[in-house]
Amino acid sequence: MPPEAPRPSIPEKLAGRRIFVTGSTGFLGTALVERLLREVPDCELVLLIRPGKRSTVEQRMAREIFGNDAFDRLRAQLDPPPAGEEASPARRRRGSANFDAMTARRVQAVAGDVGTDGLGLDEAGRSALASCDLVIHSAATVSFDSPLDGAVEVNLLGPTRIAATLNELGVTPHLIAVSTCYVAGNRRGAALEEMVDESPFFVDVSWRAEVEGARRTRTDADATSRTPEKLAAFRKAARVELGAAGTPALAAKTEQLRARWVSDRLVEAGRARAASLGWPDAYAYTKALGERALIETRGDVPVSIVRPSIIESALAEPRPGWIRGFRMAEPVIISYARGLLKEFPGVPEGIVDVIPVDLVVGAIIAVAAKGPEQDADGEAVPEVVQVASGSQNPLRYRRLVDLASAWFIEHPLYDHEGQPIVVPKWSFPGRGRVQGQLQRAKTTLERAERVLSQLPLRGKQAEFGAAIEERREEAERALGYVELYGAYAECEAVYGLDRLLALWDAQTPEDQSRFCFDPRVIDWDHYVREVHLPSVVEHGRVRTTPGGRIGPDRETRLRAQVLSPDRQLAAFDLENTLIASNVVASYSWLATRRLPRDERLRFVARTLAEAPSLLALDRKDRSDFLRLFYRRYDKAPVAQIDEDAEEMFSQLILAKSFPAAIRRVREHRRLGHRTVLITGALDFVVEPLRPLFDDIVCASLGRRADGTYDGELTDVPPTGESRAQALMDFAGASGIDLRESVAYADSTSDLPMLEAVGFPVAVNPETRLATLARKRGWLVEHWSKSPGAPRVLIPIGARHRTTSMSASAS
Repeated sequence: MPPEAPRPSIPEKLAGRRIFVTGSTGFLGTALVERLLREVPDCELVLLIRPGKRSTVEQRMAREIFGNDAFDRLRAQLDPPPAGEEASPARRRRGSANFDAMTARRVQAVAGDVGTDGLGLDEAGRSALASCDLVIHSAATVSFDSPLDGAVEVNLLGPTRIAATLNELGVTPHLIAVSTCYVAGNRRGAALEEMVDESPFFVDVSWRAEVEGARRTRTDADATSRTPEKLAAFRKAARVELGAAGTPALAAKTEQLRARWVSDRLVEAGRARAASLGWPDAYAYTKALGERALIETRGDVPVSIVRPSIIESALAEPRPGWIRGFRMAEPVIISYARGLLKEFPGVPEGIVDVIPVDLVVGAIIAVAAKGPEQDADGEAVPEVVQVASGSQNPLRYRRLVDLASAWFIEHPLYDHEGQPIVVPKWSFPGRGRVQGQLQRAKTTLERAERVLSQLPLRGKQAEFGAAIEERREEAERALGYVELYGAYAECEAVYGLDRLLALWDAQTPEDQSRFCFDPRVIDWDHYVREVHLPSVVEHGRVRTTPGGRIGPDRETRLRAQVLSPDRQLAAFDLENTLIASNVVASYSWLATRRLPRDERLRFVARTLAEAPSLLALDRKDRSDFLRLFYRRYDKAPVAQIDEDAEEMFSQLILAKSFPAAIRRVREHRRLGHRTVLITGALDFVVEPLRPLFDDIVCASLGRRADGTYDGELTDVPPTGESRAQALMDFAGASGIDLRESVAYADSTSDLPMLEAVGFPVAVNPETRLATLARKRGWLVEHWSKSPGAPRVLIPIGARHRTTSMSASAS
């Protein structure tokens, strides 16, 4: 009997094949592209990539795919680095001659979008697709809290759009669609490798009706968001967050809040609809109906469906622990390690069905090499292959928690003071109890936040309000994790792997070595402790060293950037930025300068009584406040004001100045930076500061022929957006690049100016600005007056023997 002919290997079966891949910029897609290029050297790839707002598909491919460290191994094989040089982002940016030549020869990028009918392909893209004999569809909206319509367009309709385009082109390549094991829903027990509608637990709904319903939900939510009542609520919320930041900033925030509200309604709708049909979330729900839609509409296109469970970091390929972005478990693990998740729901004896990404890639490639499933007549029939671990090599939830706990006890994270964080001991409560605890904590912190936002806090006091908001955000984040992932921790489905294991047994030993997809090879203790958790911590940007910080801290690094010789301009606000004073204090000093003692006391009493209304108007609109308040200078003698302002500068302005702020202005000038003071204060108040700055932009009052002020501003006061415009006009006239400029201010009314520059600095910030600065990573400076400086609430001018300001001014 003649010897059996050797079976062709996977690389031999795929040699010369042209493979169309969607989702190549994602976690699974990147790993798939890397393995095909490295292990199947004779295949070619066509990558469907959605163009960026400011980048071509070729640029995205170079940056987001080949710029990823997944390709370091292949790049080193083709272009060995010089002795002693390791793989690094810098080396990837420099490029590698042989690697670049290989990708140019074997990889083509085409612009398109699976969320668009016809895939958004132009003629060149359609021709490229038509030339392919294998299609691997891995693009998906993988977030568990995606808006319903977005998940429907990509997850449900994406596969059918590919099949429709192939049928329209008259080609029938093998289509491999990546789905998820969780299309089985919230069932308990065995979940077989069968079509979703073959399950006895499938709720028979029309996928077409679900598409129309999702689109209608978007239309209805959008229409509701535009009602006068809703728009008024969004504008009110914008003002609460930004204060008197000016009309453009408030309008942009209002629209952002409206769009977010619509998105939130779509997320809620997705969760509700999925739960009503027995799925854990909109992702699993749309994937399940996407499978059904694909099978119904595939026409002559042969289809295989590969269903992974929870895809996590690589076991071995392209290197142990490789991961791209945070997956499902990582945020929960990091929050646990930081002590933020005190409890998490789950069934301790339940299975956490995790599968390393390289095993999923191996299974997809093996399915591709095998070709479509065929019936007894040789006709292609749809098949399902599940890639999971629970039925053959289960990782129990309690075991995972124990492994993570032991690892973080041995390798703790550290808080901002360099102290080790003790991980909590979980008791595996139900979801309802954990959600209730977190919801109560969130509500309490929201109330505290509202109270603090009404107080006139600034500087380090305001940071307390920012800390409260940070705690509230942590509670919200933890609540979100419980709502999103709690169902997966409580899942008791066991996914059958008959086809996967049969496919594994059909591989040659060499292919089993190069394209491993057998979940039985995973040693969970080794994988969790030696591979996955170290990778999660590495990518988590968390502190892993004890004691004091090694090297400069964040503030020092930011300050060095601000004071770099490369900066071109430094713009300063005045009040609470350079001095601990304001327009009310300046006016009070000038108005009382020439008043008798009893009238001074009455003035102070009146001003204190007005304080709440003045503060409210200032918070509402800074420009309106200045216009109204400056009318008090009506009929004030110009010469007298000029004389008194000189004395006020020494007695009030200098006494209340921040020495560190003055030094900072001088430091900028020493470095050759242009300095400008932009303030809503009046010209006679800031005139003595002119030697300190190259330029001053300020407010000024009109004058009458009789030598008195008329109490009306000559121009729009430089506040809010007008302050930012003044800065932009100044920079434009001076040839200055604002991206290389610095701005210092204390209030959200200054937000437009701070956002206009590349290096914003919040000085003694009020609560709202302190919160924004923390979120955006801005430098925050806390500058104070000299010891012994006056601390009176209403400054009183030194008694002068001559006439007072006009009655209206006093």
